[in-house]
Amino acid sequence: MPNHPPPAVDAIDRAMLELLAEDARITNQRLAERVGVAPSTALARLRALRARGVIRGYHAKLDLAALGRPLQALIAVRLAVHAREQIDAFTETVRGLTGVVMVFHLAGVTDYLVWVAAADAQELRDFVVDHLATHPAVAHAETSLIYEHSRGPGIWGAAEPA
Repeated sequence: MPNHPPPAVDAIDRAMLELLAEDARITNQRLAERVGVAPSTALARLRALRARGVIRGYHAKLDLAALGRPLQALIAVRLAVHAREQIDAFTETVRGLTGVVMVFHLAGVTDYLVWVAAADAQELRDFVVDHLATHPAVAHAETSLIYEHSRGPGIWGAAEPA
């Protein structure tokens, strides 16, 4: 992994990022008002933040239960072998599976945490058996059900939790 210094973010950029983290649909006009700059300045700053890779995308917060997937779990996965080919193949496979919300590749005892949303316990069981427990690269998979999850206050500790 390249060791790049973090992009410079001043107080106005930070305020804009905090507001966007709260509501990515905020209008440019409202964003500019809230941080005390002209709309053209806010737009230029947003474009610069995107160009520098500070803002990588905008996402909708979905209600998975309303979409028929009320059961969520984090599945801790340990690989049997840590060869680059197996790591890459497992990562590619698991990222493409239906029901996978997010995949975390970790250092430590657990190699991956896989966040899964399922319709019910049987679908979750089938996911684990069909895609993890029987995968040739997987040595161990442990499932933890998620009762609730919420966002924290952000990296600066100032943004309102979503």
